Amino acid sequence: MSEIVLSLSGITKTYKTGEKAEIQVLRGADLTLAAGEVVALVAPSGAGKSTLLHIAGLLDVPDAGQVVLGGKNMAGKGDRRRTLARRRDVGFVYQFHHLLPEFTALENILLPQLANGTSRRAGAARAVELLTRVGLADRADHRPAELSGGEQQRVAFCRALANSPKILLADEPTGNLDPETSGKVFDVLTSLVRDTGLAALIATHNQELAARMDRILRLEGGVLV
Repeated sequence: MSEIVLSLSGITKTYKTGEKAEIQVLRGADLTLAAGEVVALVAPSGAGKSTLLHIAGLLDVPDAGQVVLGGKNMAGKGDRRRTLARRRDVGFVYQFHHLLPEFTALENILLPQLANGTSRRAGAARAVELLTRVGLADRADHRPAELSGGEQQRVAFCRALANSPKILLADEPTGNLDPETSGKVFDVLTSLVRDTGLAALIATHNQELAARMDRILRLEGGVLV
């Protein structure tokens, strides 16, 4: 049985919209994610997908419930411990690539490694390795504006995987691409995930892409089914 790299149990989250008004987005969500598994997260807009991803990735704190990442219970941990765990174990990809425009593709992948204490030489070698795996070795010295939308998103995938995380969290990673490019980029993403053995939780509105993942979780009424 594959290692469980992420476990959420009894996750609740409520937002205040005024002095008295509240919206309960999550009402006891449970989730387990195993190494090498690609799971789709499907829900209507505003149902709490991004909130769930932010809690899973230690960017947000639930009102109640436990987040166990890499076998460690992160409940009650301070900001510093959460930041270190997130930097070490979690990679994020969003609908828009958020690459730094003044840096090349290689440099965008190198920067998070430098922040994590990796040497420049080792980080550059890792960046070249990842760019080669997604077919962009010849674009290493290009800045984001010189890349197509699909190429930009592939670089964003490489950046998310630069520090060899245990889990990849993606929020509509192909939502800004045309259908043909979306399918190609998704193939690259799933290939990277399976080759490296990490787990991936991918929020998407694209039912066709969701059907190609190992399983589909639907967020309904604040719980996962």
